Amino acid sequence: MAEVLFYERPVPLNRTQHKDLRLKSIPGVKFAAAAHSVPLTAAEFPIAARDVPILFAGQSMEDAGPMALLGLRQNENLLVDEEGRWAQGVYVPAFVRRYPFILAEKPEGTEGDDFTVFLDESYEGFGSEEGERLFKEDGSDSEMLANAVGFLGEFQQHVTRTHAFMDLLRKHDLLEPRNIRLEKDGNAINLNGLFVVNEEKLRQLDEKTAHEFLKEGVMGWIYAHLLSLPNIDRLAQRLDQRERAKA
Repeated sequence: MAEVLFYERPVPLNRTQHKDLRLKSIPGVKFAAAAHSVPLTAAEFPIAARDVPILFAGQSMEDAGPMALLGLRQNENLLVDEEGRWAQGVYVPAFVRRYPFILAEKPEGTEGDDFTVFLDESYEGFGSEEGERLFKEDGSDSEMLANAVGFLGEFQQHVTRTHAFMDLLRKHDLLEPRNIRLEKDGNAINLNGLFVVNEEKLRQLDEKTAHEFLKEGVMGWIYAHLLSLPNIDRLAQRLDQRERAKA
């Protein structure tokens, strides 16, 4: 996953260095305005499928991972308006909601927990005067920080399950390349490096494997992905609306 997307100056959370740091609420998600896609965990598929296309992207099938497609052109998120507001009623991926915090894996050989919490020091919501404190006077985590770290932990668990999900898709050779081409005003928009589940191969799974997929929830995730694909047309409609508004 593109872990550092959005994060301009990520640094480890430090109880001494950040003891007086506060976080105030900033309306909107301007930081995500240039993200035309973000990684998605498999657990999010059922709810995300209502609103956005879910595809698998990567340099190859071996490193492909699930993502929510948010725009049809580089550096353009069609779900974030000029004021930085996310489209009303549309699912916001956990990858976006966890910002400005992030859980990063420590280098091998480093003592302590496997993961450490980072924050983006460049985020405009951080300061020493306004907002909620990250740490209490005694140096312990504030309730706000504890909730944020808890969310990061849950997110990481879903990432681990998603890796296992991708291993299953590759093991049973269920992915196939899919290039998407859209015609717009005589110009073509090409989306390459994408993969989707091959429905024919899915139907040919043996009974034991199909039952395991069903039992583990994998089958539901696969069909959520397949059902989400027509949302590409909805993105095209959003692009048309944006360009008409600018005109």
